[in-house]
Amino acid sequence: MATFKDLEDNLKSFIISEQSDAHNIRTANIAKYNNLKMWIDVTKYSQPHFYVRISISEAVFTINECMKLSGGLGYEERFVYKWFGRIGIKDKLKDLWTTTELERGDIASIKKEEQSS
Repeated sequence: MATFKDLEDNLKSFIISEQSDAHNIRTANIAKYNNLKMWIDVTKYSQPHFYVRISISEAVFTINECMKLSGGLGYEERFVYKWFGRIGIKDKLKDLWTTTELERGDIASIKKEEQSS
């Protein structure tokens, strides 16, 4: 199963690769993609979603359609949509969502048991 780090690295490589083919490669700031972060917060929205942060910009996307829920990434947002459309990305995100949700449920049930004892 993929991890967030695997998906971060995959997205980072994809963006760099996409920009290497662009005519404006001289103006591309490759170093800022070292700050690319992805995560899931199952408490924030009711539908499965993932966060992407690049430099100081942050956005939240649904896992089912990659529809933006909030925020914005500016120019790089289009790369997230293209990356999401690649084979297997959606399934990996769904797996991470399910795992995160299950872990959260396990933690909640443990806390509930501790409180009742």
